[in-house]
Amino acid sequence: MDAALDFQIAFEFNVKVYPVTFVNRLDLEKGDKILLPPSILQKLSESEIKGPIIFEIKNTNSTRKTHCGVMDFTADEGCAYLPRWMMQNLDTKEGEKLYFSYTSLEKGNYVKLQPQTDDFLNISNPKAVLEAKLRYFTCLTRSDTIAIEYNEKIYWINVVEVKPGVAILIVDTDIDVDFASPVLKKRHEEHSNTLKDNISENQKKKDETESKSEESSTDDENGKKNQIFYGKGQIVK
Repeated sequence: MDAALDFQIAFEFNVKVYPVTFVNRLDLEKGDKILLPPSILQKLSESEIKGPIIFEIKNTNSTRKTHCGVMDFTADEGCAYLPRWMMQNLDTKEGEKLYFSYTSLEKGNYVKLQPQTDDFLNISNPKAVLEAKLRYFTCLTRSDTIAIEYNEKIYWINVVEVKPGVAILIVDTDIDVDFASPVLKKRHEEHSNTLKDNISENQKKKDETESKSEESSTDDENGKKNQIFYGKGQIVK
């Protein structure tokens, strides 16, 4: 059996996770590489590893998982430092323990991406920008939402589909990149949806008010039939 496969099965661990901002590594927010402790490097050096070092990360509390590369092994023992966007994908919080396992991925040949907002498509040559930014990534996992920084602005991109499998290696490989329509149009559509929501809510309140008014009117009519006297004033004998 291949030595790397043996290691993949055997090498698993749990560590507490924190955002990279805790160690002043804002540069790691633009990719998918993390910081791990030196003891992990020691264990890695004891086995023959082929290709980039990749870990699958799982949150056993929420069943969320993703994949990542490693920048270096300078983290405190028992800790790992992750980009904030990756922690959001994993639905985890600072200091929570996550499950790590060494893995290998096939080189990808296709990815379909979906901007969260249409303003990403308004930048000059968005496909070229995206391809350049993906060089900071080691792998892509289906259903993740990655953060791309361009001109001091963060754009959120959904990973809709990858081939082959559910996660792919994107280092030193040619990949066909396809775009899905943005989740929403940032200006007009947000305003339109908000306006529709307000109209709908107002109409709902109006209907409720009219319904209550009709019920009240019906109750009054019924009450009039059963009362000797109703309204203001004095009873006339």
